[in-house]
Amino acid sequence: MAKTPHKRSSAPRSNSQDKGRPHKPRRPRWEPPPGPLPPVKKDIVINAGEEETRIAILEDDKLVEMWYERPEEIKLAGNIYKGTITSVFPGMQAAFVEIGEARTAFLHVSDIGREDEDEDESEEVDDAEPKGELIRKEYRANIQDVIKKDQVVLAQVIKEPLGTKGARLTTKVSIPGRFVVLVPDESRVRVSKRITSWPEKRRLREVLQPLLPEGCGLIARTEAEGCEASDFKNDIKDLVKKWKQIKKDADKKSAPYCLYRELDITGSMLRDIFTDEVVRLAVDDKKLYKEVVSFCKDVAPELKDRVEFYKGEVPIFDLFGIEAEIEKMLERKVWFKRGCFLVIDQTEAMVTIDVNTGRYVGKTSQEDTILRANLEAAQEVARQVRLRDIGGLIVIDFIDMMHHSNRRRVYEEFQMAFARDRAKNSIATISEYGLIEMTRQRIRPAILLKLSDPCPTCEGTGRVLSAETVAAKIERWFIRARLASDVRKFRLIVHPNIAEHLTQNKEERLKRIRKMIKRDIYLESDQLLTPQRYRVFAAEDNVELTDMFNPRGVK
Repeated sequence: MAKTPHKRSSAPRSNSQDKGRPHKPRRPRWEPPPGPLPPVKKDIVINAGEEETRIAILEDDKLVEMWYERPEEIKLAGNIYKGTITSVFPGMQAAFVEIGEARTAFLHVSDIGREDEDEDESEEVDDAEPKGELIRKEYRANIQDVIKKDQVVLAQVIKEPLGTKGARLTTKVSIPGRFVVLVPDESRVRVSKRITSWPEKRRLREVLQPLLPEGCGLIARTEAEGCEASDFKNDIKDLVKKWKQIKKDADKKSAPYCLYRELDITGSMLRDIFTDEVVRLAVDDKKLYKEVVSFCKDVAPELKDRVEFYKGEVPIFDLFGIEAEIEKMLERKVWFKRGCFLVIDQTEAMVTIDVNTGRYVGKTSQEDTILRANLEAAQEVARQVRLRDIGGLIVIDFIDMMHHSNRRRVYEEFQMAFARDRAKNSIATISEYGLIEMTRQRIRPAILLKLSDPCPTCEGTGRVLSAETVAAKIERWFIRARLASDVRKFRLIVHPNIAEHLTQNKEERLKRIRKMIKRDIYLESDQLLTPQRYRVFAAEDNVELTDMFNPRGVK
């Protein structure tokens, strides 16, 4: 169904301009709804193999998150390094740091030191991954006044390397535990914003204040809700021990050196996700099963009975219907209920998601049909964003709605759909064009980038040149070759489809090129060539000339 024309809102304009200053709309930040979230049935399924470990997280039997770990891939996020500043760029307000990994890391001025926060801001704390602000405040210091070249720094990775970019660092180091996060160089207690009860926030501060280690602050994680002082003591003791070892190694070791490595994928999952919410944790590897049970005995004995060892013949991911969902996850078009579908395109700058009604025609009015499609799309978009681990700027094009109340309803549904997302996000209201813009914390590459490589034929564009376009390029190549070369006989090799296009109508196109340049051209086809690539040789001495007369040497 085509998208309906948008009807402009008749809401009165803001009178801020009448007060002598332009109106600047504020970007709303998503806040969790008051009170506890509706309960969901949460399961964790682990498929462990020699070459790959996969962890699937299901909510109400729907796949919402996938974690992958391969032996050749090294996880950097959360690691703490003693590094050396190799260069400082005032124009970028950033520096590059040698940390001993494949590429130098990136340190922005806003990630240096700790900014003072008032009591209200101290509540804006997530408890998932190392802390890096999603939308950063203006930082007034100049980087050249803060650090110098060859200076040694203690820094933590907050974002994995992506493409040609190195890891992103912060000097605001933190070490996560099961119930609390230890924050060196602070002296206060903060509480995860996902704990929404103010009496509980106050109680946790009162419980943790006497337990504050010297020279360190604490952040109560979501899992700390309902815990008493006895639950925190071992956690804090273990974190303090780790921090003392980090400081000891920092004094002894020469930069670059890795002082602390974050847990592997299974350890991170057990610490961060395996909580009372989880109904079942199923694993198909005996060794890993014993490790999980051992963890439960030491840290969470009440969860031990929820761990299951699967020894059936059917692959565990097939049994839970996960493998089929993974295949769908890699597709550009995603179908969901009622016959609607999403089109998801990931680019260098942003991710765009288009909502379409598809086969859904509804039963009442057009506005009702569109509203129902958009409400379901809001849930599916949130699931796909979490499942594919999409980060950065995301733009969702919902189907245009005429009524403001419907747009507001879709916006609220979209916010609620992200309530259980562990990554930070910021969601703007629906624009007059039916778009929702949002940003989501990106710590590691999206799943699609992790599991795939750019297409060697289209080079990641998703499209290839048409046969007519390639034929025209070949024609222009021979015109340039005639003007700049004395070669009289050429051998042209192309894909069979291009060869057919050049020789259709009794070799009309190729005959015209020969006549135009007054040279001989011998045509050959090669199935191994991509449709948009061609090769040209001098027929007499078999020297390849393709790059010689191509613009910028492009084949």
